[in-house]
Amino acid sequence: MAAMRIATWNVNSLKVRMGRVEEWLTYAQPDICCMQETKLSDAAFPHMTFSALGYESAHHGSGQWNGVAILSRVGLDDVIDGFATGIEPDQDTRLLTATCGGVVVSSVYVPNGRSLDSDHFQYKLSWFERLGHHLDQVADPSRPVAVCGDFNVAPEDRDVWNPAAFVDSTHVSAPEREALARLEAWGLVDAFRRCYQQDRLYTYWDYRAGDFHQHRGMRIDLILVTKALAEDLTWAIVDRNARKGKLPSDHAPMLIDVA
Repeated sequence: MAAMRIATWNVNSLKVRMGRVEEWLTYAQPDICCMQETKLSDAAFPHMTFSALGYESAHHGSGQWNGVAILSRVGLDDVIDGFATGIEPDQDTRLLTATCGGVVVSSVYVPNGRSLDSDHFQYKLSWFERLGHHLDQVADPSRPVAVCGDFNVAPEDRDVWNPAAFVDSTHVSAPEREALARLEAWGLVDAFRRCYQQDRLYTYWDYRAGDFHQHRGMRIDLILVTKALAEDLTWAIVDRNARKGKLPSDHAPMLIDVA
């Protein structure tokens, strides 16, 4: 497999963010880019614009909410919208899988969960379980696989700016972290964490109260890769510059390089 740069970015409305995404792709030059929260229907997705930048693209979205995409300049084959056959379907357009340059890639937007006592939280845990079943069907942990996206889970306390501020809330609860750990046990490694052990490295900052400028963030966007990719990791970064300026997403893109 050739050297490859893989990225993930919750763009929080591609229609609003399109100019910034085009600019970012031009300078960041990922070979594969997974996007979440496009908030577009399939008919409205700008395939031609991405084609002009050198990317094939696939999109799974119904408009207004959610929506996931994969851009690739190393091939885009075997596209699967949502969960694999035989798994309870997901009506929320939160998952897209394709093979890109020999890597099975999934773009995921895990449900938020809202509150620990809500049906939405149980749906989140169920969604994680179905994602595991999906990987069983579409991928092999001994082969190159990358599961990229907004997982809406901070894996450890060091992945939030202040653990005390999140007591009894979603994103940090034991059931969510255990669900993520079970997914990793399938054969996945947190690529960014493999490169960096430091605290206070985040991918998401709420728009409110100047959280970005005061570094009150969370690391909830992840690139999980199999050993076949993890062993060749050479670099990773959260591009904080893409979170600055006019009309940014509340998430920053994350990139990894594989030799």
